[in-house]
Amino acid sequence: MTQGVVARGRAWVAAVPGIWLLVFFLLPFLVVAKLSLSEAAIARPPYLPLWEWDEDYLTITLNLGNYRYLIEDALYINAFLESLRIASVSALMCLLIGYPMAWCIARARPERRNVLLTLVILPFWTSFLLRVYAWIGLLKPNGVINNMLIGAGLIDQPLTLLQTDFAVILGIVYTYLPFLVLPLYANLVKLDGALFEAAEDLGAQPWQTFLTVTLPLSVPGMLAGCLLVFIPAVGEFVIPALLGGADTLMIGKVLWTEFFNNRDWPVASAVAMVMLVVLVLPIMLLRNAQNSSEELA
Repeated sequence: MTQGVVARGRAWVAAVPGIWLLVFFLLPFLVVAKLSLSEAAIARPPYLPLWEWDEDYLTITLNLGNYRYLIEDALYINAFLESLRIASVSALMCLLIGYPMAWCIARARPERRNVLLTLVILPFWTSFLLRVYAWIGLLKPNGVINNMLIGAGLIDQPLTLLQTDFAVILGIVYTYLPFLVLPLYANLVKLDGALFEAAEDLGAQPWQTFLTVTLPLSVPGMLAGCLLVFIPAVGEFVIPALLGGADTLMIGKVLWTEFFNNRDWPVASAVAMVMLVVLVLPIMLLRNAQNSSEELA
C-alpha cells in the first residue's frame, strides 16, 4: 500500500514538468510548425489554412516554399551565419572573463562565497532594458567613455563605439555573463581538493595543475555555461536593435521584421523552425557524446 502511494506521488511529481513542457513548449512548437507550412495571405490571420473540408473530401495543402525561400534568399543565410558568429564570439568572451571569476568564487572562503555570488547576480535586480540603455549612454559619441578618453588626451575625436558589432558583443557579454559564471562555479566548487594536493606532492607547478587537473574536470561546467550564453544570444533581438547598427543583421531582428513589418507569418515561422533545428541538433549531439564518454569512463 505504501509503495503504491509512493509510486503515485512520484508519478504526479514527474507529471508537473511534463505538463509544463506540453503546454508551454510542445503546443506552441506545433502551432509554429503548422504556420511554417502555410501560405501567406492578406487576411486575418494573415495565412491560409492547411486543410479544408469540401463535402466528403479533406484537402491538405503543405507549402514547403517557405523553407526553399530561406535557402534561396541570401539575406536569411547571412543572418543565420552572422548570428552564429556573434553568439560564438560572445560565448568565448564570456568564458574568458567568467572562468577566472568562477574560479575565484569557488576558491574563496565559504563565508565570502554568498557575497560574491550576490554580486554576480546583482544586475538581474534591475530592468534588462535599463541596463542596455545604460550602455547607450556609455558608448555614444558624446558618452562617458569618449568624454573620459578625450579629457585624458588619449584621443582627439570620439570613437565609433555605438551601433557596431563591438557594442552588440559587449552588450551580450555583459547581459549573459552570469549564466556562464553560475554553472561553472557549481562545477568548480565540487572539485576534490585532494586532487590538487596530490598534484602538488608529485611536483606539479600551479599552472600544470590547472592544465592537467582543473581544466579537464571543469569542461562540463564550461560547456553548460557556453550553451546558456550561446543559445539565447543567437536569437537575441533587443541588444542588436539598441546597440547595433543598420548593418548588424541577426536572425532575431529578421524574425521580428517578418512578423510585424512584412506580416509574413509563414516565412517567420519557417525562420523560427530552422533556428530551432540549428540550435537543438548540436545540443543533442553534444549530449550524446557526453553520455558516451561517461559510459566509457
